[in-house]
Amino acid sequence: MKQVIQNFKTGELFVDEVPPPSLADGMVLVANHYSLISAGTERSTVKVGKANLLGKARQRPDLVAQVLQNIKREGLKATLEKVRTKLDTLKALGYSTAGEVMAYLDNDGSFQPGDRVACAGQDYASHAEIVSVPRNLVARIPDNVSFEEASFTTLGAIALQGVRQADPRLGEKVAVIGLGLLGQITCQLLKANGCRVAAIDISDKLLELAAELGADASLHRNDPDLATRLTAFTQGHGFDSIIITAASDSNDPIELAGEIARKKGRVIVVGAVRMEVPRDPHYYRKELDLRMSCSYGPGRYDPSYEEHGQDYPYSYVRWTEQRNMEAFLDLIAQGKVNVKRLISHVFDIDKADAAYDIVLGKVKEPHSGILLRYTPGNTPPASSIRLKQSSSAATGGIHVGVIGAGSFAQNYLIPHIKTWGAALTTVVTSRGITAKNVAEKFSFANASSDSQDVFSNGQINTVFIATPHNTHAHYVLRSLQAGKSVFVEKPLALHPEELEAISQHIGQHGGRLMIGFNRRFSPVAQALKAAIGKPAQPLVINYRVNAGFIPKEHWIQDPATGGGRIIGEACHFIDLMQYFTGSLPVKVYAACINGDNDKLTNEDNICITIHFKDGSVGTLTYTAGGDKSLSKERVEIFGDGKVGIIHDFKKGELHQRNKVKNLNLQGKGHKEEVQAFLRAVSEGSQMPIDFESIRQTTAATFKILDSLRTGVPQSL
Repeated sequence: MKQVIQNFKTGELFVDEVPPPSLADGMVLVANHYSLISAGTERSTVKVGKANLLGKARQRPDLVAQVLQNIKREGLKATLEKVRTKLDTLKALGYSTAGEVMAYLDNDGSFQPGDRVACAGQDYASHAEIVSVPRNLVARIPDNVSFEEASFTTLGAIALQGVRQADPRLGEKVAVIGLGLLGQITCQLLKANGCRVAAIDISDKLLELAAELGADASLHRNDPDLATRLTAFTQGHGFDSIIITAASDSNDPIELAGEIARKKGRVIVVGAVRMEVPRDPHYYRKELDLRMSCSYGPGRYDPSYEEHGQDYPYSYVRWTEQRNMEAFLDLIAQGKVNVKRLISHVFDIDKADAAYDIVLGKVKEPHSGILLRYTPGNTPPASSIRLKQSSSAATGGIHVGVIGAGSFAQNYLIPHIKTWGAALTTVVTSRGITAKNVAEKFSFANASSDSQDVFSNGQINTVFIATPHNTHAHYVLRSLQAGKSVFVEKPLALHPEELEAISQHIGQHGGRLMIGFNRRFSPVAQALKAAIGKPAQPLVINYRVNAGFIPKEHWIQDPATGGGRIIGEACHFIDLMQYFTGSLPVKVYAACINGDNDKLTNEDNICITIHFKDGSVGTLTYTAGGDKSLSKERVEIFGDGKVGIIHDFKKGELHQRNKVKNLNLQGKGHKEEVQAFLRAVSEGSQMPIDFESIRQTTAATFKILDSLRTGVPQSL
């Protein structure tokens, strides 16, 4: 399918063929008819992409801070590789579309194939022939509303949320500063609400348009008589509300709003403007109410609402994102809002570059609403596209399919697969644009959005899985059933039933499975293991993890998606203890903090005692409450008159015979684990980690949670 894409590294903007997005639970697959270019927002986005590295850094200081932190943790070389990978991405543009439903998996009857719908959401409602959008960001289009009109729905919802924040009453006087699309729609919404509206801008054409669409006064910001005219408009009282819909680096909109507001008036910021709020004389002496308007409305930035489809109760949250979208469509249907007059240009998707030339000012042409038009076909496009002929020569005869290719896979898995020499056959991601980007970046033969293209490909004999945690067990089973060797990132499963299903399959049919427990493959761990050898007596291991805080809203904290940090991360540390003891865990006991801070996850601050079959004992102190200045991990291994210490996998120490041997060995073992797995597959030898060890490590994480719930030790 065709999609508008920007290369974030070079800034190049183009239309390309990519696989269509996949359909998942709670998502609606839609064939677009029209999409709206939001000139203000997209102009800013595209300009960031076109800036050089220094320009990008200046515009995103938050990312610069992350880079500096990463240098401290992983070093300059590793960080530079991460930055290069991050920059070398293809970015989807657009967030407001209208089209027909192709498919919807859930059985709640919300949407049926053929339904006419409007869609919202960055990275969802993109400028593409087909989009996959969460159900709470989709709204049905009334019969008398065209696809062209409905493509404005997202901007309409943003404007409507700004009006709701203003809480205008019948007969109130409201000023709107900034008359782009948002401002024009806002003026019409206020008029529909029975307000008297003064529209302010620096463009004569936009002022004329606002007047045509019903604004009671259209005033130029630079009019020398502006203050007098505004005073006359409000009979000297000032405006009840001022809604700022401008996009500007200037602080003028904020200052002007304070000047023209009445005492105890309301200033609502919708657009991206500088917010250096001058305390005196207006904001303080008038006791003004300054409010922010958050995008489309309640639900925005809440994963439970947007991604998982959990709606807010109608009685308690009357206007959500979706209900704002529906209300705006209803206003168009009633003729209360006219968006047809806002359409200045319509381009076919193939001519999107011409549309952006206007948006970016390369072509000097008056414009307002610019639409992209699509011609949906009768046959859905294939899920896979071929980029090049696959090489017939593959080291060890290994042909790889990769399912899931986010930042982790691109930084720590795929480069090492490629370096080893395996043939990169197919990469699968839920978003076709990501699959195409990764395929081109690492020279895969095929890019796809359907995992079946890996399972059914007879040439692919090895599968790497790096998808969200809740899909790991499913993809592992599918891969094993297809007779392929499997490498899956941790964790193996989120539930005991999933672990049992995998265990049964391997017990009955065999199968070659490896999990991404990389720390045992790190150079420093390998060196200490060789020095300690097989212990003659049980070991005592202390493992401290300064894990860092992750908010409850993060996907890894979601029990249904990430499984939490015990299942998702503690498995790493249990596996390393197994590696040093050479023994399986048999009993666990866990205790976590009991705090009442709602922002903290108590289970992220935990002490765990693990008993091993050979009599060894390990303690894991895992905390999210520490400071970043302390290293993340420290491991101490005691036994046989020796002590091994690992300092954050950057260096180590071996204490024996009253002497200390320093081990200057860096790396967490990602490269080594991938190479060990591929070598075992190529040679047909035993997997680098025995399946029973993997099974017991995974089971131990489940038992840790059981111990927390019951307060007693749990046997495996």
